[in-house]
Amino acid sequence: MIGNIVRTGWMNLRRDRAAWMLSFVVPIVFFSIFASIFGGRRSSTPRVTVLIVDEDRSDRSKRLVNALRAESALKVIDKADAASAEAVIKKGDAAVALVIPKGFGTTQITFGPAKAGAPSFRMLRDPSDMIAPQVVSGMLQKTLFVGMPDMMITGGMDALEKFGGPLTPQQRENLQKQATNLKNLPRQKQQQGDLVKLDVTDVVGSKDNPIIAFYGAGVGVMFLLFTASGAGGALLDEVESGTLDRILSTRVSMSKLLAGKLVYLWSLGVAQLIVMFVWGALVFRLPLMSHLAGFAIMTSVTALTCATFGLLLASVSRTRAQLSAISTLAVLSISALGGSMFPRFLMSEKLQRASLVLFNSWALDGYINVFWREAPLSTLVAPVAVLIGWAVVFFFIARQLARRWEFV
Repeated sequence: MIGNIVRTGWMNLRRDRAAWMLSFVVPIVFFSIFASIFGGRRSSTPRVTVLIVDEDRSDRSKRLVNALRAESALKVIDKADAASAEAVIKKGDAAVALVIPKGFGTTQITFGPAKAGAPSFRMLRDPSDMIAPQVVSGMLQKTLFVGMPDMMITGGMDALEKFGGPLTPQQRENLQKQATNLKNLPRQKQQQGDLVKLDVTDVVGSKDNPIIAFYGAGVGVMFLLFTASGAGGALLDEVESGTLDRILSTRVSMSKLLAGKLVYLWSLGVAQLIVMFVWGALVFRLPLMSHLAGFAIMTSVTALTCATFGLLLASVSRTRAQLSAISTLAVLSISALGGSMFPRFLMSEKLQRASLVLFNSWALDGYINVFWREAPLSTLVAPVAVLIGWAVVFFFIARQLARRWEFV
């Protein structure tokens, strides 16, 4: 008896394609996505792009830049000044910039309290990327300790004289010789401390609650996809109940029916995004009122694309069960690869480029330009054009697939 029950259960599962897909296909797809992002062949993190501004332009600063350029974890790009580096970060092409101050070549590293007026390194960053600034800071300290050991010993001599009394001329001469020898030696692995001080400046993001603006867009777009997919299933309910046949027997054509459902799904998506962003403004201080124009533009086109995507999924599916399985697989996969679940900068460069094929990554970029980077509305031209293009493609395919429901 137990064997018959088990056999019946497996036979039912084999006939239920939706349950079969949710049990076996969805886990494999998500395993593959997360393994591609986090489980690559390399155990190290992807290379971090850092903009270098050398205000000192001394031999020592050039040595530092060359040493940083030799680090495999960094991709160094030279910039003429801090203003140009800041513009690149605001545009989103890099997350961190390091400014080598004027006077670096003539200033020794101090092992005690910092001297008044001593130049210090400056870091310009996009705080949405929490990894890149930490990597650059660690590489900077490592480079100064390992790649430029003569600076360490020279700074140590100054500290020794300050706290232990003056050195004799012979002692200073011997230590200076050792510093010269260290300068010419290849880099070696040594312990590093936290002696390099950085003045960190956030150049993008809301000053009140910065990270909310970054993640609000990701969550909003992801759940908008779920809502549109579920609401689009009303078309399948009409097919199963016979309501669709009665509707099409009137003057309403399939094109008009799909257009009407599109307008409904679009209005539902707009309302959903408005509610979520208003809640973010009231509870988490999301700067909505100061970005109403950009919010209105991105919300309109994002809701349109998600609505047509929902109609496409409903047109592809034969039953509600199929729609549930297909929409779960599609929405979660798109959300994972497009940046809704975790930032795209955690992905490899290949995956970041590949994710641009997905429409939700363009929606996220548009919202981030509005709320996070506070960029002008002209930067929304590309995201809006891509989203409208995808909406047209989705609606056209849905209309073609819906022909099977029309009268012959």
